[in-house]
Amino acid sequence: MSVAVATAPNKRRKSGVPSYLIYETLNGRALYYRGYRDVTTGKKTPAEIMGSSSLQAMLVSLIHGFLFTHIDRKRYLLATNESGIHLDKGNNLSNDIAIFDKSIGLTLTDKYFNVPPKIAIEVDVRIEPEEFSGKESGYMYEKTERLLEFGVETVIWIMTQPKKIFVATRTAPWLTQNWDATVLVMDDVVLNLAALLTEEGIEF
Repeated sequence: MSVAVATAPNKRRKSGVPSYLIYETLNGRALYYRGYRDVTTGKKTPAEIMGSSSLQAMLVSLIHGFLFTHIDRKRYLLATNESGIHLDKGNNLSNDIAIFDKSIGLTLTDKYFNVPPKIAIEVDVRIEPEEFSGKESGYMYEKTERLLEFGVETVIWIMTQPKKIFVATRTAPWLTQNWDATVLVMDDVVLNLAALLTEEGIEF
C-alpha cells in the first residue's frame, strides 16, 4: 500500500490545488507531483501522474532485491514503496528505498517513520521543480541536505536521464558518477548498477 504524504499547514501551498497532489513538504514548502497542472485542468487523472514509470519501477525493484539479499537483515530494516519520513513541522519527505538501523529503537506504526534511515535511495525526481527555478538539481541538493541534517548517513540518487548516480554523505565530498561506477552503499555492500542490469539481461 502506498504511503500518503501528510502535510503541515503551508502558507505557500497553491490556492485551488488539492492536497492529494502534494508529494512532499520540504522546508515548509508544498512540492507537487510532476504534471499536477494536467490534473487540475482535467487533462489527466491523478493516477496518471502519481505512478512510477516502468523504468523507475524496475530500478527500485531491482535495487531493493539486491539489497534484500546483501544487507544484514537481523541488524537492518529495509523499507520501500515511498516510505514516509516525518522530520519536523513542514518537513515530510519520502524515500524510494530506505535502510534503518534496528538498534535505534525503531517502532513500526501506522504513521510515518520519525527517525532517520541510515541510507536513503531515490530514483529520479518525482516533483514539479518549479519551486527551484525549474531545476531538478536544486530540489535534489536541498532534500539531500535536509536528510543529512536529520541524521541520514548516505543519500543516493539514481537518475535515468542522464544515467548518473549521485552520492552524498556527511563526511566526504558529494560525487556524481556513471551507472557503471561501483558505489559503497554501507558496510561491505557495494552496488554496481550497470553490472546488476547486465546480470538481469536488461539493456540500458
